Amino acid sequence: MPYVIAPGPLRGRRLSYAGRWQAAQLSPLALTIVIAGFAFATPREIALSRLLPAAPALAAAMWPVIPTLLLGAGCLLIMITLGFFYTDLGTQYTSAAIVAVTLAAAYASHVRLQREEVLFHIRLVADAAQKVLLRPVPRRIEGVEIESLYLAAQQQARIGGDFYEAADTRYGIRLLIGDVRGKGLSAVGAASAVISCFREAAYDEPDITGIVHRLETSIMRYSAALPGQDLPERFATAIIAEIPPTGTQMRLLNCGHPPPLLVHNREVRVLDPTTPSPPLNLAALIGDHYVVDTAPFAPGDQLLLYTDGVTEARDRAGEFFPLTDWLRQQGPLRPRELLDQLHRDLLRYGGGRLGDDIAALALRSSEAVGEQVPHDPGP
Repeated sequence: MPYVIAPGPLRGRRLSYAGRWQAAQLSPLALTIVIAGFAFATPREIALSRLLPAAPALAAAMWPVIPTLLLGAGCLLIMITLGFFYTDLGTQYTSAAIVAVTLAAAYASHVRLQREEVLFHIRLVADAAQKVLLRPVPRRIEGVEIESLYLAAQQQARIGGDFYEAADTRYGIRLLIGDVRGKGLSAVGAASAVISCFREAAYDEPDITGIVHRLETSIMRYSAALPGQDLPERFATAIIAEIPPTGTQMRLLNCGHPPPLLVHNREVRVLDPTTPSPPLNLAALIGDHYVVDTAPFAPGDQLLLYTDGVTEARDRAGEFFPLTDWLRQQGPLRPRELLDQLHRDLLRYGGGRLGDDIAALALRSSEAVGEQVPHDPGP
């Protein structure tokens, strides 16, 4: 799944959450038993039996309608039984309260289940949209291993403004990673426009500067189609990388995005651009001068592309995540292992929470690119 391709940590969080939820679902029954036990064990002047309506009220938040009604009936039976032992408990008033609360709780449970069903179908649509927007990248192209990671800042979210893509073309491996400014559906739409354009241009354009010009046109058209919006405020940072089918050099075009990290000869290099290129949709304001840089990418090298959600993750003291130092401390991990470790350490660093969406691509040149038998790269 492209949503979070770091299954180990995510599975652990889900199992932990599922275990806590199953325990919480027993709380209405446990509350009933506790109240009934104290009602029988304490003097009648305390009258803890008046708390019995709280049990079906709590059940409405997590139980279906029938179990909620049955719990209310059980509370009513307990109250009637108490009335045989204590004649001055106000059994009729408490029983009436139990009946009224149980009926209200059953209706609330019915409404909750309807809303959960609607939310479930909405999430199915969001999952389908996510699969279209962020398709799983090829795990291996020629001699390069590629893995991806996507983490939403909101636990229940599915899609956001961060994006990535990888394409196996006749010009080599072409990669895209970026981040649309802002959040919500407008950011998702802009990200979709950029990715869709890249999936076409990556196979057609002989030079990556041609790709970025087409991406610029695509996001400009998307922004212009939304009247009433502040067009210059909708822009995207991005990096386009190209690994040719022969040679040990890669080409990078950085449009205002956080610089990639390269592990070359066991040293971590920050690949800052020699001259900044404008973010997408800002070329009309600050010029369309794009600069392509080169960097080594020899067998055994690793490349980490990421969005600013990684470096802007904060701990409790407000310190940013030290990504460069973190990468220096990692051993020669495979891309999947590297991203899994990054996932775990980001959650640990941020106390289990993320301040922004996160996307990352990890690559490793496991052998000289181009040594394998060539194949049809597609369109």
